Formats: sequence, C-alpha cells, structure tokens
Amino acid sequence: MTPILQDFLAEHGFPADQLSALDADGRFSPLMRACKLGRGDIVDALLDAGVDINLRNIDGCNALWLACYHGSHAIVQRLIDAGIAIDNQNGNGATCLMYVASNSKPDLVALLLANGANPLRRNFDDFSALDLAASLPCLKALRQATQDQMRVAPTVSNPR
Repeated sequence: MTPILQDFLAEHGFPADQLSALDADGRFSPLMRACKLGRGDIVDALLDAGVDINLRNIDGCNALWLACYHGSHAIVQRLIDAGIAIDNQNGNGATCLMYVASNSKPDLVALLLANGANPLRRNFDDFSALDLAASLPCLKALRQATQDQMRVAPTVSNPR
C-alpha cells in the first residue's frame, strides 16, 4: 500500500485492512469517498488493490454515482473500464444516467451513453433519464439515444 493511500485512509477514518468496507454511516467506502473528491490517484490505487467496485452504500449507490457527482470524466471512465455496473439502480431505482440528466450534466450523459448506459431503464416512479432531463443538451442526447435503442429493441417497453 502506498503512503499516499495510507494517508488518505487515515485522513478519512478508514481502516487500512478493510478497503471494501463502508464507513459507520454506510455512506462511503474508500473508493466512493475518493470518487466524490475526484482523487484519481486514490481511485487507481484502490482499484489496483482489488476493491469491490460494485459495493453499494446505504442509498444503494455504487462508486460510479459519486464519480458522476464529482464530474471527473477520467474517473468515470476508469470505473467503467474496471467493470462497474453502469446501470446500477439505487434505492429509488435511479441510475447514474438519470442522475446526470436530472442535474444537467450533458457531458456525462454523453460519456455514459457512449459506454452503454441504458436510456430505457426506468426508476421506481416509472421515469427514464429522458423524462428527468433538466436541460436541452441532455434532452437531445437522450432523445437520440432512446430512439436508437428503440430501433434495436422495439419490444422492450419498461426494462428494470
């Protein structure tokens, strides 16, 4: 374990021998905290150490959600390349694509779509990312992706 990773773990109160564990509140693992803070160096070190990339917090979110919150394309892509569940649904059924669409992050909408995020997935209130789009750029990207997906799989009406 590198000194930088050791310092990060100590600074945030994570035990060095439980890299895939959540904190006492159930909100963050070391990977989730690193993603939220945009610490690509720590994300890389944790992934290299073999942490559980699909660990979910108390809200049902995986580290990808926290990476999208921060907005680092490099970290988002690194997690996707490592095999994180891109269409993970949290406790409300929301995916990262829904989150970035509803928060008007069109660059992340495009990145997630380019990596295979499902624009047809619906949350538990039956809304898709297209329904939740908060800006015209997000709406346009999701409308095109939804139309493209419907051409490929026209019989899929409500994938969950």
